[in-house]
Amino acid sequence: MNNKQRVYTLCHALLSEKVAGEQKLLKELIESTHNETKSSAGDKYETARAMLQIEQDNVRKRLNQLQLQLATLNQLDIHVSTIKIQRGSLVTTATEQFFISVALGRVSIGDKVVFAISDRSPLGEKLVGLQESESCSLNGKTYQIVSIE
Repeated sequence: MNNKQRVYTLCHALLSEKVAGEQKLLKELIESTHNETKSSAGDKYETARAMLQIEQDNVRKRLNQLQLQLATLNQLDIHVSTIKIQRGSLVTTATEQFFISVALGRVSIGDKVVFAISDRSPLGEKLVGLQESESCSLNGKTYQIVSIE
């Protein structure tokens, strides 16, 4: 398994784990809502149900976003090699490595750190289309492309 495949596999596992966690949390919140019994203090019951509903909505939004990220990751063809950076590229710069995929941030693989970034992020937009030995700058920092997988 090459570096790009390892990074992809780890990102997929991390996202799948996050999706499973949010699904479990949503299930627990739904069960809590069903188990909430009406007490003599009706306002307290209504407030508790409303708070649980708000939390369910927040979890659903996070879950939806994670599922979209997972779908985007699933669409990548990591076996394609290109001379220009595109979605699915593992980019090594003089100082850091970036996996142009989804916005997961810092991902550790053993003693290596790779930043999973979206091609729609400010840096992702600057990197896409570049080739080896080219560079781009963002926020006063220059990124010199060393290799592209």
